[in-house]
Amino acid sequence: MHRIAAVTVQPVLSFDVSIPLMVFGSVPQYEVRVCAVRPGPMGTVGGPDIVVPYGLEGLDGADTVLAVGSGGEEAPAEVLDALRKAAARGVRIASLCTGAFVLAQAGLLDGRRATTHWGLAGDLAARFPSVDVQPDLLFVEDGGIFTSAGAAAAIDLCLHLIGVDYGASVAHTAARRAVVPPVRPGGQSQFIETPLPPERGTSLASTRAWALEHLDRPLTLTDLARHARTSVRTLTRRFRTETGVSPLQWLLHRRVQRAKELLETTGLPMDQVAAKSGLGSADSLRKHMSAQVGLTPTAYRASFSRAAAPPRAPQPPAAPGSGSEGAARANPG
Repeated sequence: MHRIAAVTVQPVLSFDVSIPLMVFGSVPQYEVRVCAVRPGPMGTVGGPDIVVPYGLEGLDGADTVLAVGSGGEEAPAEVLDALRKAAARGVRIASLCTGAFVLAQAGLLDGRRATTHWGLAGDLAARFPSVDVQPDLLFVEDGGIFTSAGAAAAIDLCLHLIGVDYGASVAHTAARRAVVPPVRPGGQSQFIETPLPPERGTSLASTRAWALEHLDRPLTLTDLARHARTSVRTLTRRFRTETGVSPLQWLLHRRVQRAKELLETTGLPMDQVAAKSGLGSADSLRKHMSAQVGLTPTAYRASFSRAAAPPRAPQPPAAPGSGSEGAARANPG
């Protein structure tokens, strides 16, 4: 059981508090505790009061601590001290939206890259000049500390952390249960890729859906333009407007995501994983997995595979007194 402690700091939106409950709560491997300086009723901004079950003792034994809320205002000293102690214990630390200000006040973002809601990114940078604020990213990881932008990006970060813990397939299942888009990675770390910005239009949505159904084909810009019934030039311009990236960048990102799912859920050989995800060859699969994920396909499968291991071929019995008999006993199937 992975324990999540969400430390809530007023002023806070009730929706922000609900994000970790909704996303992590859909995965049986997580236990989520909502904490504050004092347990009990807590007012929220523009929403109903909530009841916080735990005081700061809820951080004891937590594997991940989330800072939620504050609106950029000063956090209680007790919260800052609890966060510093959790970080010193090696607990994974993250913030949702304006929770980045809480981490900054605790000194946990000094010298690190971080992000927050774009409307407050300038304020974060001005108040905490030692923080390298990245206003354009969905979420950022630096030195094991994660920060996210506004509400939708906070969901992305929670889904990403599920992917880090249990793999992309579990994260995508959580996304489907929450009725949100698939994981949009952002930031820089071993399992964090170049972010896909939020989509801003739907005129090419049917073409993107068609491309996802045909990722195993060598799709070209001409193929996409033909499906969209437009020119390549117009397709490229509208695609970038709607997704924030070029069509080929979008395709590559989706192909790597498909490869990750196949590596997690099947025992297919690497050349078949590459073919089904549209990456061509095992060498190409290895190149793009290493660049985007930070692991080779073999290492990724070893870390996250949930596919049943293939049956082992029967081995002939070892000759009496041979060294192999002792080795078999020392290393049972």
